[in-house]
Amino acid sequence: MQNILDVQQESGWGTIESSPTPVLVDFWAEWCGPCRMLAPTIDKLAQKYGNDFNFAKVNVDQVPELANRFGIRSIPTLVLLRDGNVVERLIGVRSYEELASVLDRHIKQLSH
Repeated sequence: MQNILDVQQESGWGTIESSPTPVLVDFWAEWCGPCRMLAPTIDKLAQKYGNDFNFAKVNVDQVPELANRFGIRSIPTLVLLRDGNVVERLIGVRSYEELASVLDRHIKQLSH
């Protein structure tokens, strides 16, 4: 998790909301099997896309306020933020290829 910010309290959210770089936020929980399955994929994405995106993890059990703010009803849920606004929401385990395709599409949008 070297390039992934672990948001452990709501006060840590300010750096994500004010980020000039788009942020992919992984809402997860320790007890969630699918979340644990997705974690290595997020790590791999952070390594490849760390220059174009910031990455963050929010444990919904530790920071339920953020989960509520974003209407998280099931986990894992990935939320892509640009300028503090949700531009994409993905629910459930996704493949590396699918997530890389989503990030590539947003890189193209940013360059136009």
